[in-house]
Amino acid sequence: MRECIVADTGPIIALSMVDHLYLLRHLSQRTLIPEIVHREILQGGQAAAGLQVYHQASWIEVHALHTPQDPSLVTLLDNGEASVIQLAQEHQADCVLIDERKARKIARTVYNLHVIGTLRILLDAKKHGLIERIKEVALNMQNSGYWIHDSIVDLALKEAKEE
Repeated sequence: MRECIVADTGPIIALSMVDHLYLLRHLSQRTLIPEIVHREILQGGQAAAGLQVYHQASWIEVHALHTPQDPSLVTLLDNGEASVIQLAQEHQADCVLIDERKARKIARTVYNLHVIGTLRILLDAKKHGLIERIKEVALNMQNSGYWIHDSIVDLALKEAKEE
């Protein structure tokens, strides 16, 4: 179990849309999100997809940033992704949960953060017996409008031995 995950908007919405947000609670002692991510989730996106599930997740901690945002980071990423990286540094989080490729690369290479994606959450959940199969959950996310490249799903299925 991870001690602390800082999550971006996309993974929270993706897991909420398919009613699997609870997995974060079982895979981490704490799940943090920056205020901007909280606001982005509340704005709804795809017809408020997963909003009800998100509202029920009172264990997700919403945090303000304690230091001003790094201007160079904000020029490279959107505010949510930049805030996730900064909040992870402030709280010395075990990892960040981000799906967007550019943000993952910057978090990993520039800020030396451990980065995981939504499918890693599903793989870990299967490993811990929280779900039986990831294929249906990943396909439900895609069918609900969450974009995950098929090659990434294929790699996850291979790792889960669900080919």
